[in-house]
Amino acid sequence: MGPLTLFRNIYDLDTLDTRFTSSSQVPYQTVIDARSDPATSRLKPAKAPPSKWRSLEFFFYYAVILIAVLCMFWVPYQVSRPEDPRYGKYAHYLWPGWVPGRRIDISDSQYYTFRGNLPAMTALLIFHPLLRKGWNAVFPASDKKEKSGGRLEQRASFDFAFAILFLFILHGVSAFKIIVILNINYRLATQLPRRYIPFGTWAFNVPLLFANDICNGYRFRDIAYYVAPPLQEWGGWLDSYGGIMSRWDILFNITILRLISFNMDYYWSLGKSHASSIEKKQLNPAELSERDRVSISANAHDYTWRNFVAYAIYAPLYLVGPILTFNDYISQSKHKVASIERPRTIRYAIRFILVLLTMELLLHFNYVNAISKNNPDWGSYTAAQLSLLSFMNLHIIWLKLLLPWRLFRLWSLVDGIDPPENMVRCVSNNYSTQLFWRSWHRSYNRWIVRYIYVPLGGSSFRTWQSTLRSIFTYLLSFTFVALWHDIQMRLLIWGWLIVLFMVPEWVAAWLFPKHKWESRPTEYRMLCCVGAVGNVLMMISANLVGFALGLDGLEVIVKSILHTWSGVMFIMISCGCLFTGIQVMFEVRETEKRKGVALKC
Repeated sequence: MGPLTLFRNIYDLDTLDTRFTSSSQVPYQTVIDARSDPATSRLKPAKAPPSKWRSLEFFFYYAVILIAVLCMFWVPYQVSRPEDPRYGKYAHYLWPGWVPGRRIDISDSQYYTFRGNLPAMTALLIFHPLLRKGWNAVFPASDKKEKSGGRLEQRASFDFAFAILFLFILHGVSAFKIIVILNINYRLATQLPRRYIPFGTWAFNVPLLFANDICNGYRFRDIAYYVAPPLQEWGGWLDSYGGIMSRWDILFNITILRLISFNMDYYWSLGKSHASSIEKKQLNPAELSERDRVSISANAHDYTWRNFVAYAIYAPLYLVGPILTFNDYISQSKHKVASIERPRTIRYAIRFILVLLTMELLLHFNYVNAISKNNPDWGSYTAAQLSLLSFMNLHIIWLKLLLPWRLFRLWSLVDGIDPPENMVRCVSNNYSTQLFWRSWHRSYNRWIVRYIYVPLGGSSFRTWQSTLRSIFTYLLSFTFVALWHDIQMRLLIWGWLIVLFMVPEWVAAWLFPKHKWESRPTEYRMLCCVGAVGNVLMMISANLVGFALGLDGLEVIVKSILHTWSGVMFIMISCGCLFTGIQVMFEVRETEKRKGVALKC
């Protein structure tokens, strides 16, 4: 079987329709954000056991969790005090803080950049929607055009114009490179024969991930070196006009996802009728669910160069997302969705401010980033200090990613587009390795599901052959996830570890099916909780490898913790604390079921 035939079979439209709607194979369905969503009220409460919040069992859990949380903050604070003998080794990484008597640890480059640019991004969040209002006043959408896409015409025209301006301000002359890439991708979708579109799309965009990194964004001086050596000086002069962000390639990976989304949505739309899809489902275009906005193809005349550029470089989501599919962007550009409400947007802004304040306070009293930057002697720390510093490090990673995602989503909400929420649960409120990835960078997870996981066949564990195929699907999906983040071996190891750590969960689900324990729900809950403790430990290890310490760093810390009996005892006590916390996580999800909320994570 040749590669073209393989891609055609994988992305066959009829087969995909079956896979997308098969709940037995693929758990791809709309989830309700952790927010006040108008869709929530339409869900019927599911059957769930009586609440346990006021039971004697849970009052014991509350006491354990209270002590554990206090220790979780107190121990890292103790080693972050100036009185600690190791303080001088990392004090030079700390900056003057706004909390009296405390310095702040902003040694993490990502958060340092976000914090420094926050005033400018806030000004842009206010200026951009106001500029759109001015545009709408000058170029109003007439009532006559509204039915045939007048609102789309108005919004996409503004987004296109602002996108071009935005590109040149951000990247200077490198904006021409981005426009060339966009043009090649658009031509692949619209000029190739239909059967070649999937292969052409992936054959162009996957190597582009590597080329952007290897070639350092194709500097003009380097291009001149190979094409016209006498013009190297001119190339260097052009490189000096790189705009605010001269390294445009660093964050371009997320734009590549939008390029693939446009091409594949266009490919699936060929031969499909947008109007008939809506009429068949008897849907009001203004009240489409998020899943319908993603799955129902746009009209054939909506796949234009203007709309493509407006979508790919949509300013609020251009730099870090969340990721919106082309179909969803067009649908929301045509019709304002019910979830765009001023009170909800204001509440979301307040939540962002509270998260920002939490991060700032945490960095004033916990210097784990600075401690880990100076090649510390981990052997000088106790098992409790090592464990809780590592655990707190994961929370800081979660917060530093959550903040920009929420800020740019807030900007999009203010502008009238509702993208998916990337993190719908706190990092500590997860006990399943598989479900964790539905809530962590959720928009990317759903992109993977739509464009890679489902076309490859999804998952099924009914036979050993289908189980092996499912494991291969997960391996391929997480390999792409790792390479998309960065071309580093530790991230590849992280991706493979995630799949490896999912296997015990699948095996346990097969060995202990829920239906066999219906007469013993308490015993089953306790059994699941024991397995979930192992899941949490594996998730902590995998994420420390991928985003904090690397494999060697994790190995050093684990050996430092387990080399004494006191360290082993601490791990056992920690597992007991995790057990109580997971029981609360179970009950949180049961409470959501009673309210009709189905997060599926």
